[in-house]
Amino acid sequence: MRYSVFIIFVHFCFFPFFSQNKKHELNSSWQFKQADSINWLPAKVPGNVVLDLWHSNQIKDPYAADNSISLNWVGEKDWVYKTNFNCEASVLNNQHIELVFEGLDTHADVFLNDSLILQTNNMFREWNVDVKQLLKLGKNELRITFKSALTYGQIEASKLPFILPEEERVFSRKTQFQFGWDFSPRLLTCGIWKSVSLNVWNEIQLKSVQYQLKKLTDTLAKVDFIIETNCDKSGNYLLKVRLEEDKVASKIELNKLLKLNPKKENQLDTFHLDILNPNLWWTNGLGKASLYHVSISLIHNTNTIETKTLAIGIRTLELIQEKDSLGVSFYFKLNHVPVFMKGANYVPHDVLLRSKTEQAYHTELQSIKQKHMNMLRIWGGGFYPDDAFYKACDQAGILVWQDFMFAGAMYPGDSNFITNVREEIQQQILKFRNHASLALWCGNNEIDEAWNNWGWQKQFKYSRKDSTKIWNDYQKLFHTEIKSLTKKLDPDRAYWYSSPSIGWGRKESLTQGDSHYWGVWWGMQPFDIYEKKVGRFMSEYGFQSLPDYASLKKFCPDSQLNLNSKTLGAHQKHTKGFETIQTYLDWSYKTPVGLKNYTYVSQLVQRDGMQIAIETHRRNKPYCMGTLFWQLNDSWPGITWSAIDYYQQPKALYYALDRLYKTHLISIQQTDSLINVFVVSDSLQHLSGNLHISMKNFKSETLWQKKYLCELNNKDVFKLNQLKKEIPVQDAGTYYFKIEFYSQEQVIASTLYFPVSPLNTKLPKATLLIKQLSQTEFEISSDVFAKDVYLYNEKNAIILNTNYFNLEAGETKRIKIMSKLDKNETIELEAITLNNL
Repeated sequence: MRYSVFIIFVHFCFFPFFSQNKKHELNSSWQFKQADSINWLPAKVPGNVVLDLWHSNQIKDPYAADNSISLNWVGEKDWVYKTNFNCEASVLNNQHIELVFEGLDTHADVFLNDSLILQTNNMFREWNVDVKQLLKLGKNELRITFKSALTYGQIEASKLPFILPEEERVFSRKTQFQFGWDFSPRLLTCGIWKSVSLNVWNEIQLKSVQYQLKKLTDTLAKVDFIIETNCDKSGNYLLKVRLEEDKVASKIELNKLLKLNPKKENQLDTFHLDILNPNLWWTNGLGKASLYHVSISLIHNTNTIETKTLAIGIRTLELIQEKDSLGVSFYFKLNHVPVFMKGANYVPHDVLLRSKTEQAYHTELQSIKQKHMNMLRIWGGGFYPDDAFYKACDQAGILVWQDFMFAGAMYPGDSNFITNVREEIQQQILKFRNHASLALWCGNNEIDEAWNNWGWQKQFKYSRKDSTKIWNDYQKLFHTEIKSLTKKLDPDRAYWYSSPSIGWGRKESLTQGDSHYWGVWWGMQPFDIYEKKVGRFMSEYGFQSLPDYASLKKFCPDSQLNLNSKTLGAHQKHTKGFETIQTYLDWSYKTPVGLKNYTYVSQLVQRDGMQIAIETHRRNKPYCMGTLFWQLNDSWPGITWSAIDYYQQPKALYYALDRLYKTHLISIQQTDSLINVFVVSDSLQHLSGNLHISMKNFKSETLWQKKYLCELNNKDVFKLNQLKKEIPVQDAGTYYFKIEFYSQEQVIASTLYFPVSPLNTKLPKATLLIKQLSQTEFEISSDVFAKDVYLYNEKNAIILNTNYFNLEAGETKRIKIMSKLDKNETIELEAITLNNL
């Protein structure tokens, strides 16, 4: 790799000594109390009032039993936080001293040494105030009063001549799902949910750096870096830029002279860089997510005043929407290659806003990468992720569909609200726009659909005038204000007004835009409706299951471990959740005895439904070019649509992604007269091979087999028709198909297929033999075909390299425990299989 640069050598005049810009954290020694109380209790920052009450033994664990139900009072009260900190002369002597709040939740009055310095109304914004004149040498007091978001919402709602849907939450720029959602409890927090610091600087400040790709060919990448500074004193400054590729020795250093004017805020300077023969950033599955690491230092004489770092990925990304004979396309083209997106919706990792380490994000995203995903959608009812999340996505090659934080409601359109949102949106764009993983800005979650499909006009009895006003406010916010900001601040990134663009009850939702299809679950339609309802990009669909049984035991007392218990009822936030799970279970399975077995089967039902959906979406490419199921993770220990429960225990669906999202997929579609076999490839490489199909009984003896030539590319789907006409007639409940795709004597993809539902499959009793090889490795075998083998330990929550798998008669499978174990810890595995229920 080679770089072409223009180096500027300069001579500098001497100015007075410049000290380094520094950040002094103020996260320690906090206390809190209810506003009308005199009793101060210890508080943790970052944190919030619910966590602080819990840690101070004022409330019980909000996630255990049904405790969350009794905590509504917390959100109705006002709360006060305070701390004292010492300020030394070395801090006070700086020209600028700014108090920075990275996140205050939400309506807060901030006092420094009894002077009101700030009033906040948005938990998604960073707040910055100059406090040099108020700071004292020695002890200083910082005090913050948090006012109830519920009270604020009531006051604002009373000012309108009509009722806005979900009016108690829409006036506060606060994470919306804390007011209660169908996968998460009502737990209203307030507090200092992100870090607090004193930032000091003198004469000059490096505010931001923006990376822009100006031109890209196979041999050349032309890139710009736009530097934004604040400066108090005119003069010449040195900007030193260092660029190096990830794990590559070659590097470049560029020096540039900046001539800055005093008191001129937001001064922009651009420098250009040519990278010869660049390594491109690719999504997971298509190539390496190559990153270039850039450090930009502001220097006076030999003193480094400030340094900012970023990692950039060189790539082009387009959202393609073109009319065709079937509607309007909706797909992403990466480096001029159409990419089928495989992934999930990502919800906040904790309803109580607990922080997550950079290493935890890295571990999580590497696990997602191993499941062959290449896109996550950040849902609009939660909160914006940390920068560490985006860094992990950059490294893993996972694209991010980023909703702005608006969901399922109509929002006010007054000037104060719009101004507040404008600043919020601008901060988020500036924060994330340099990340290669950021694919799309999306205005909101399901608001367009809700306005047109959910019957609000009738429910709230809007007059034509009121209806017009509310809709015009919606368009002003999402079609004008947010759109213009994204275009101005991040011009190369696509903006999408609302997800979905059209509701699932209208036929156009399947021919254009993205689609949230909820005919399964909400519409109580059978799983095979997924084969008929295929959109251009499936950005939401899903089905609930219970969490892992070991997870249930963490929040549910033993006496409550039954489906009808008060505890499980409190952790099921969908009004007909258990009823819906049971209905779908009855269609394909027998209801098992005991909660452990019921948990197991509920996860099989969820996996079965998502398997039909994912396989259907993938085999309908290029008409359909994306599948993001709802939802990947959990915000608390509940009965939800997640593939991984709150305690990080994978469900059957998550394990199934090893096959469902693999680059090459074999999928079966059965009708009354036909069995069609599809082989799907997302690889950029053409592949030739053989499709080997065998029909076996439950002793895994071959009853019939045949090979077919198969040619694969990533544009077309290989389809084998009318297989049913070739196979011998048998009782459909007594056999299964094993289908494997071979290329150069290697199995590239495989699947097992059962012609009838589990309810009608005549599985024999199975004897499973589990042999322990080491502390973390086991072998398992069965005397007959064993379906959906689930391995677990009664006392410990463990994660395995594979689970919920099929085991052919005589086959030996190697199992490894992936969870960390103590040196002398012994784990024994037990098994459940569908054969023996």
